[in-house]
Amino acid sequence: METPIKVLLVDDHEMVRIGLAAVLSTEDGIEVVGEASNGEDGIRLAQEYKPDVVLMDLVMDGMDGIETTRKLLQLYPDCKVIVLTSYLDDEKMYPVIEAGAFSYLLKTSRASEIAEAIRAAARGQSVLESQVASKMMNRFRQPKQSLAAHEQLTEREMDVLRLLAQGKSNQDIADDLFIGIKTVKFHVTNILAKLGVEDRTQAAIYAYKNGLAE
Repeated sequence: METPIKVLLVDDHEMVRIGLAAVLSTEDGIEVVGEASNGEDGIRLAQEYKPDVVLMDLVMDGMDGIETTRKLLQLYPDCKVIVLTSYLDDEKMYPVIEAGAFSYLLKTSRASEIAEAIRAAARGQSVLESQVASKMMNRFRQPKQSLAAHEQLTEREMDVLRLLAQGKSNQDIADDLFIGIKTVKFHVTNILAKLGVEDRTQAAIYAYKNGLAE
């Protein structure tokens, strides 16, 4: 007998979680191991249950689905995050895909489509809503424009840069942003590479010159 695919549900709407759990419980080879109503609980339950697949809502109180996805995959890079949302706007779609989301579905998807996306994720195959796939293709077709160095930074890297420019240590930055010090070091390394500078001092100077420091 094959080991079932362990699935964690992260959604702030109780009825959505109840419905998904009920539907998925009837699917062969899929086991819902936990439900979380917010990102913080989602990460805690992921640490407890080690799911193969996480069905992730995007808009939640506190930590949203984008940040939850990013932090979850830093802890468990082999986990597959399937976004299940009502939103198709660029401001949410592209950041969560960049954060590592494996598949992207709308909540209007049929139960059978969600179940098949879970099985596909377990096999290492992504599934994108057709409208999402179209948006991605259109984005790649657009001619690339040269960006200022700091425009390549993610939102979190910008947060780290601002604090770095204030002279804060890695530990101070970690405390302010509620992230691990290893994560801060990872962001600082990326910032230096993207800005093309050699050290924190040069990064701080860049931030002040470009009006990025608060």
